[in-house]
Amino acid sequence: MPLARESLLEAAGAALAARPWPVVRMVEVAAAAGVSRQTLYNEFGGKDGLGRALVRRETDRYLAGVDRVLGAEEGARERMAELADWTVRTARAHPLLRALLTGCWDARLPLLVPGPRPEELTRAVRDRAAAALAPGEWSPYRCELVVRLALSYVVAPAGDSPMGDLLGLGLSASNRTAGDR
Repeated sequence: MPLARESLLEAAGAALAARPWPVVRMVEVAAAAGVSRQTLYNEFGGKDGLGRALVRRETDRYLAGVDRVLGAEEGARERMAELADWTVRTARAHPLLRALLTGCWDARLPLLVPGPRPEELTRAVRDRAAAALAPGEWSPYRCELVVRLALSYVVAPAGDSPMGDLLGLGLSASNRTAGDR
């Protein structure tokens, strides 16, 4: 029942956005998806299975977005800057993705379930970036630097500083120097 499964994941994601995972009730998720509670249990086996499926879906969505950004027609520098900016914006908007990328789980989220570790996601993005760019454009090491810089913004936001200015390898006129702070 792929349609029921997707409806259940959407309903569970909406419930997670509205309240902490420990208080999300399976009966409410099933009702919001328009299916029976038994269908939910048949699909996921229980709340832990539903949590694992949410983690997998969030991982898959993130990696699909990475591929989309890297598939743009722009140059390597622009694509990598957009990848970093998009990662920061997406992680800020999606707490489950933020936890996956940083390893920082809180009580609002499903318990840490088997899934990719942050370093595995970092390697996956690095490898996808290196493969998407023309040979010799950027080394895997430089791709990983950009990914890790983006993750540092996820962990420790820098206020209103635009990510693109920083990744353009030049500072914009609006950025302050350390002496100005």
